[in-house]
Amino acid sequence: MRVGVIGCGSIGKVHIKNLKAVGAEVVAACDIDEAELKYVKSNFGVEHVYKDYRDLVARSDLDAVVVATPNYLHSRMTIDALREGKHVLCEKPPALTAREVKEMYEASRRYGRSLLIGLTLRFRADSRALRRYVEEVGIGEPYYARASLLRRSGIPGYGSWFTRKAEAGSGPLYDIGVHALDITLWLMNDFGVREAWASTYAKFGPRGRGLGTWGKPVPGGPFEVEDLAAAMFRMESGATVLLEVSWAGHIAADHFRVIVLGDRGGLEFPGAKVYGEEGVLVDKQLKYAEEDPYLVEARHFKEVVEKGVEPVTKQEEMVMLQAALEAALRSAAEGRVVRISEVL
Repeated sequence: MRVGVIGCGSIGKVHIKNLKAVGAEVVAACDIDEAELKYVKSNFGVEHVYKDYRDLVARSDLDAVVVATPNYLHSRMTIDALREGKHVLCEKPPALTAREVKEMYEASRRYGRSLLIGLTLRFRADSRALRRYVEEVGIGEPYYARASLLRRSGIPGYGSWFTRKAEAGSGPLYDIGVHALDITLWLMNDFGVREAWASTYAKFGPRGRGLGTWGKPVPGGPFEVEDLAAAMFRMESGATVLLEVSWAGHIAADHFRVIVLGDRGGLEFPGAKVYGEEGVLVDKQLKYAEEDPYLVEARHFKEVVEKGVEPVTKQEEMVMLQAALEAALRSAAEGRVVRISEVL
């Protein structure tokens, strides 16, 4: 598999490293930053580098492209790569709106190429163990779930695209909320979201507090997004899903926990724990072997391209995932419940 990578920042370099580790050939790279291009050329041996992504996707010798750029560019670059006959691994969130995600998948179907969204938590060993348990054993009817992903001090790239609304779309809701909500709905095996009610807050970013180490800060740049979001989703099934995500907050330490409750059992992630009752209360620890999820993701993408394996991220899931986040963002802005049908 011959690959081109668009976007050579932190996550782009992760993709280059792992694609090479699974035997793919990273032929070309693109970035608007000359220093990043020099780095990947000298450190990863990427032969061809470009500043305009259209030159990269036009190469006839590429099988696939990785899109690892700011959120607002995902849709346009993915569609252009698909049009040029390339399979695509696009970083999360898939786009800024659910309608853009629909367009991406329409292009995938029209041009006969696969689209994988980089939701890396699906490739963790513990999440895959839980998913297998749900499919093979089950927890009955999932009726309640809660996902909490909170950082103490982790605002990325202050002043850069991360904190510019037009380029990021949102703060932690889109940045890490997409991971937390996706893994929750995936473990529930239910993406049928009906409506959202949410609130967002910006208590640290406007004061230049709560900064993290990820991304490249831009001195003097704006902070136009939230730094905490809390949302409740009502599912078509009647189930309730709570989501809370933050880039910064006065807590003891960074925190991530997902629970899914069914009428015959419950799940906890991370850690692949299952709880139930079999005459007595029963706690189960599922067995799994730790492996770098980015490496597993790269291996899966290689199988998608070379063997025609179906991407683990499905169209209906990705459209609904983005629609749920978009509805939550609109709910917070307008102070009302927003139905999913309003954003599709």
